[in-house]
Amino acid sequence: MKHYYIIDFDSTFTQVEALDELARISLEHHPARELIYTEIERLTNAAMEGNISFRESLAGRVKLLQANKSHLEKLISTLKKKVSSSFSRNRVFLREHSEDVLIVSGGFKEFITPVVTPYGIKTENIYANTFIFDEDGNIVGYDESNPLSDEGGKVKLLKTMNLDGTIYGIGDGYSDFQLKESGLIEKFYAFTENIERKSVSEKADHITPSLDEFLYVNHLPRAISYPKNRILCLIVGDVPEIAIHLLRRDGFSIRHKETLEEKYVKDVGMLLLANGIDITDEQLSQAEKLKTIGYLGNSKGHINRELCNEMGIVLFDDKKDKKRSGEFIPKRMADFINKGDTAMSRNFPNMQLPRIHQAHRLIHIHKNVPGIMAQINNVFAQHHINIVAQFLMTKGNIGYVITDISKGYDDTLLKELRQITTTIKLRILY
Repeated sequence: MKHYYIIDFDSTFTQVEALDELARISLEHHPARELIYTEIERLTNAAMEGNISFRESLAGRVKLLQANKSHLEKLISTLKKKVSSSFSRNRVFLREHSEDVLIVSGGFKEFITPVVTPYGIKTENIYANTFIFDEDGNIVGYDESNPLSDEGGKVKLLKTMNLDGTIYGIGDGYSDFQLKESGLIEKFYAFTENIERKSVSEKADHITPSLDEFLYVNHLPRAISYPKNRILCLIVGDVPEIAIHLLRRDGFSIRHKETLEEKYVKDVGMLLLANGIDITDEQLSQAEKLKTIGYLGNSKGHINRELCNEMGIVLFDDKKDKKRSGEFIPKRMADFINKGDTAMSRNFPNMQLPRIHQAHRLIHIHKNVPGIMAQINNVFAQHHINIVAQFLMTKGNIGYVITDISKGYDDTLLKELRQITTTIKLRILY
C-alpha cells in the first residue's frame, strides 16, 4: 500500500513561524512594532493550541503585517537559513520520496514554495494559502475561498484529495492533530524539535523530537541510524550554560543534575562532568550504553581511563584551560557522536574524519592486537560490501577502525563484526 507523509511548514519544516518573521521584517521601523509583534505571536499560538479559530488568527495576523513583495524576498532568504536541522540532514529521504511527501500548511505558497522545492518537494505537492496584492505589491488580503484559510482547513482539503494509501501527519499545531481526529490519517506525530505545545503533544500518537525519530520508528531511510533525541546526555554539577546549550541544540536528550544519580547510569549515552566530579569504577562499569565522557578540567584521579578503554568509552578533558572547556569539550563530544571524531581525546587514537555522503559509517573499537583489520575486511568481503573509505589508528591497547561502505547492511553483518573476538564495541553512525 502506498504511504503519504503530510508535513506542516511553520515550526516543523522550518524552525520558526513565517508570519511572525515577516512581521519583524515589515514592521522593523514601526514605532509600535514590539506591541504588534506580541499580538501576532499571541494570535499564532492561540490558533496552534486550538484556543481560537484558524481563520480568526490568520485574518488578524495578515491585517497587522503591513507587508509587501519586497518584504517577502527578505523573508524567503531568512527561512532558507532556518530549515529545521533534522529536515536539512534528511534531504535525501525527501528527494527519494518526492511523490509521497506533501507540504500542507496554513501558511502561504509565496514563501513556502521557494523554501521547500530545493529539497526535492514537488510544487504540485505544496498545499497552502495565497496572498492578494494591490497594484503596488502590498499584501491586502488572501484567497478566502481556499479551504486552508478556514478553521479545520487541512481536514477539508484532505477530504477532497482522495489519497489512496496510508497517511501519516507530522506537525506541531492543533490543525495537524485535527487530521487524526477526523480519521483521515493513520497516525499523527507531534513534531517538537522547535516548540512543544502540550495541548497538541498530549493527543498525539507519537511525539517526534526530530524527523530522524519519525523515520526511525517507521523503519524508513534516514541520515543517521539512531536518533540523537534518544541518546541520553547526562550533565552533572556546575556546568556552564553554553555547554548545555550546545548539546541541547545538537538534539540530544538532556538531563542536568547536581550529582550522578544512579537511576540514569544504565541508560546514559553521553556524560558531561563538571570539574571535581568523580565517577566510581562501579558506576562506570554499569554504564553499558555510555559512548563518551566529557570532563571540564583534568580527569586524572576522577575517572578510570583504563576502564574507559575496556568499555570503549572515549574520554575528552582539558587540563590546560578550564575557561574554554565549556565550549571545547561539548563540541568534541558531539563530533564523536556525529562523525566518529576522536581528535584530542584523552584515551583514544587521535582521528579527525571527513563527513560522508550517501554511504554508511561503521565504527569498530577493539583490543589492539595483530590481524584485526584482516578479520574485519573478511566479513565485509563475505557480504560483498564495497568499502568507500577506511581508517585505522591505534593507541596503546585500543584499536579504532572507521569503515564507510556504499551499500546497505543487515543484522548478520553487524553480528559477525561484533563476534570478532577482540571487539570492544561496534557503532553504526549512518
